[in-house]
Amino acid sequence: QVHLVESGGGLVQSGGSLRLSCAASGTIFSRLAMNWYRQAPGKQREWVARVSTEGSTNYAGSVKGRFTISRDNAKNTMSMQMNNLKPEDTAVYYCNADGGPTDHYWGQGTQVTVSS
Repeated sequence: QVHLVESGGGLVQSGGSLRLSCAASGTIFSRLAMNWYRQAPGKQREWVARVSTEGSTNYAGSVKGRFTISRDNAKNTMSMQMNNLKPEDTAVYYCNADGGPTDHYWGQGTQVTVSS
């Protein structure tokens, strides 16, 4: 079974930066595409960013140019650098591992709060 643990969340002022990390265990990390999702208070969970097994990336339009997702296969981790944070970025951020249609796993989430 795959286990995912997020870290790096916290409270920052608008315009500040945070770096989220996700550590994976229980699988061969290099076989998994990795995603970040987030869920703001009162809203549905939304996809934020993806990094493929080869390292290619995709982003939701709301975070393009501000967030950067990456992976380190040697350390079984993936990270997301978040710059120029806005209050609307406030959410619980979830790590997701994607090994195929029947192979998805989730972390417990880490809180990001951006004050104005």
